[in-house]
Amino acid sequence: MILTAHLTAASGTLHLANRPVMLHASLRSFGSVIDGGPDGIIGALLGRGCTVMTPAFTEPQFGVAAPADLRPARNGVDYTAPPVDNPLLEAGPYSVGCRLVNPALGLLPAVLVERPDAVRGRHPLNSFAAVGPEAVEIIEAQSPEDVYGPIRELADRDGVILLIGVGLDRMTALHLAEQWSGRRMFRRWARDIDGAVRMVEVGSCSAGFPRLEPDLGPLARSVVVGTSRWRAFPARQALAVATATIAARQDITRCPAAECMLCRDAIAGGPTGCWTPRWPGPR
Repeated sequence: MILTAHLTAASGTLHLANRPVMLHASLRSFGSVIDGGPDGIIGALLGRGCTVMTPAFTEPQFGVAAPADLRPARNGVDYTAPPVDNPLLEAGPYSVGCRLVNPALGLLPAVLVERPDAVRGRHPLNSFAAVGPEAVEIIEAQSPEDVYGPIRELADRDGVILLIGVGLDRMTALHLAEQWSGRRMFRRWARDIDGAVRMVEVGSCSAGFPRLEPDLGPLARSVVVGTSRWRAFPARQALAVATATIAARQDITRCPAAECMLCRDAIAGGPTGCWTPRWPGPR
């Protein structure tokens, strides 16, 4: 069994104490039962004074089809494709208290949003959720028009991106590096908190992100817990390196799927003919 003491020791080895942590985890990677399950991991980090943040995406639950008069080009969408049956689709509007999470994100985000102290963002498709001393300030940086505001806050607060048994294809923060490299975020449509359909920012394909390993790998501290490899990346430095690498080699994020529309349109610069927010770049 993986004990709380093992989890606490690992966070000490990675110098996580009193820092905000963006967490991506595979529970299966441990190869053994974890004392307390996902809450045990969250609790061990909170015990070190960390703020713990995870993606809490509700795409496709609150997504809607593109309105006929609002379909930007080069947006990673085939507008002519027939609608896909979505068994997860919710009838009502998004709410920060909905406690829904896309099942593909795994068990840990679903457990985190159930906590009574969880703070969740207002983005109806790609919200983040956090617990801990800096949770409110970090999550308040998100809006439907600024999907990755919490990741900027994480970097500004000397935060860490922690990968537990997963690879760079799970590092959501790299979508912010894409934006900082000059790409425009894709646009999607959702039922917002007030019930209105609105256009929001979302990220692109992440299956090609492991190609950034030679650039980002040297930045990480690592430790092994059970059979799970933990890697802690300093968020500010990782974003700066990834931004520079993508800006110099836009094609580096292309995934193995030759016909991936998301990769094609992202590498070309993202959607055209729609608003383009201007947010601060790396510091």
